[in-house]
Amino acid sequence: MPADNHSVFTPVTFILTGFPGTEESQVWLAVAFCLMYVAALLGNSLLLYIIATERSLHEPMYLFLSMLAAADLLLSTTTVPKMLALFCFGAGEISFAACLTQIFFVHLSFIAESGILVAMAFDRYVAICNPLRYTTLLSKPVIGKIGLAVLTRSFCFAFPIFFLMTRMKICGNYLLPHIYCEYMIITRLACDNITINIWYDLAKAISVIGLDAVLIAVSYVLILRAVFQRRYQGARLKALRTCGSHICVILLYYVPTFVSFYEYQFEQISHGNTINLLANISVLLLPMLNPVIYGMMTKEILKRVIKMFFF
Repeated sequence: MPADNHSVFTPVTFILTGFPGTEESQVWLAVAFCLMYVAALLGNSLLLYIIATERSLHEPMYLFLSMLAAADLLLSTTTVPKMLALFCFGAGEISFAACLTQIFFVHLSFIAESGILVAMAFDRYVAICNPLRYTTLLSKPVIGKIGLAVLTRSFCFAFPIFFLMTRMKICGNYLLPHIYCEYMIITRLACDNITINIWYDLAKAISVIGLDAVLIAVSYVLILRAVFQRRYQGARLKALRTCGSHICVILLYYVPTFVSFYEYQFEQISHGNTINLLANISVLLLPMLNPVIYGMMTKEILKRVIKMFFF
């Protein structure tokens, strides 16, 4: 087969460089990332255990929360072990197959989390705006179908990456200025036409992240309108409190995601360490903070945690 056939990808080994210029601080980065990873593992595992073992928590909001915890565990476990190997041992080499697998599961997790956040926004909308039909609209079979739909959509958007990446031919520069494999960074190393790759990433962002953000915004506009139409201030505060944790998680998810997309899709920002840190730390920060946010702001979960450790 001809060597210049661009339909065949010659297997290579990429080299993750982490944050250039921070070599002296990599031990501290490793310690910080390790602590955050352990916190994410323990927090999300505890959240799943509490929801699974407490029958009173087998309600739509908590079932969606357990899906979010599972996606967080997948996201952090896909990326962090390699980060720690990079910072602790300088082991930045990663094979094409491992890189492709990492990219697939990162996209699968991110898209799934976005879909789960939409489902949670719908859950809050029904609970506040149409409480009498809550158990009917969000029965367990319906929740199961929503979970399956989220997973199916995530797979359908992540799977084409295999074909898009295997058709590329890399031009010899295998350095990745990143802490994990990133689809658009590798795409821009290709020496053949990457127009279809760029358009696919743009279409995916609009169809998934953009559409989901709009749906969540519409849900909360309707929620806020219903809340401020209530006559009693106590009822307003209670309704807003139930949405507070979800809003925090939404901001933590979408702000770094939009920054990352803007940087890598349009190349408007140089790959500075500050921007890289903001764009990529979501693979650790979000999985670590989600259990804390929901644990502290959700009274039922907080009570179970206190009971588990102090009684």
